[in-house]
Amino acid sequence: MRLVFAMVLALVMTGCASPEARLQTANEIAQRADLRAISVTAPPFTLAAYVRNSDPSNPVVIYIEGDGLAWISRSQPSLDPTPRNPVGLRLAAEDHGPNVIYLARPCQYVRVAACDVTYWTDRRFAEDVIRSMSAAIDALIRPGQRIHLVGYSGGGAVATMIAARRADVLSLRTVAGNLDHDALSLYHDVSPMVGSLNPRDVAQQLVGLPQFHYVGDRDKVVPPLVSASYLHAMGDTRCAAMIHVGGTSHDDGWVEFWRDAAKRMPKCRFPA
Repeated sequence: MRLVFAMVLALVMTGCASPEARLQTANEIAQRADLRAISVTAPPFTLAAYVRNSDPSNPVVIYIEGDGLAWISRSQPSLDPTPRNPVGLRLAAEDHGPNVIYLARPCQYVRVAACDVTYWTDRRFAEDVIRSMSAAIDALIRPGQRIHLVGYSGGGAVATMIAARRADVLSLRTVAGNLDHDALSLYHDVSPMVGSLNPRDVAQQLVGLPQFHYVGDRDKVVPPLVSASYLHAMGDTRCAAMIHVGGTSHDDGWVEFWRDAAKRMPKCRFPA
């Protein structure tokens, strides 16, 4: 009976917002923001992207989506990680600059043979995930164009890992970012993500990169202690700041906040 109930629950949870309906929601958000839909082949995945890149002489701001519908309960993974509420895309839609790119995470919106449930559970920040998403960025930007990275939730982890391996990154901003998944697993008393790379491990490589890490004062999913752990590992934080944002939980309040925050670029407080 428990197994039957779990299967019914899964169908109810995913059926009320099918992958097709979630894609339609994303398309509507992107269309209103003049972002064009593109699929990018970046083995082993094909990644969904929305793009507005009209001024090749200037940098592009790249937004990376969160983990999406990774779980339907504490112990039951989703059948499809496409987000029901694509906060990362909503943030990109509030950015009215000439060059904006949104990247969904592997298996969100686009399913390919490589899409195994581990890529939205234990291996969501695995080496092949980071390599694929960085390759997608290469395919989407113009030659010589530099980038600003913005990551929401688990997308903050991906953005941080990408920043640590590229020379064209001008800044890093995370919103409710998972910057130390070991600390987060401990906080929630769940199994560690042994198949994933951890942003905390590359913190010292990013000492000279201007970065803001926005945390919600009501966020019980990724609490501020996670960003604090990352900054502690960095040690020298002259170019990095954790900024508490009042009235925000993990997925509420950020879009309204970003209407002004999108224009704020981090800077080092004094020269390295």
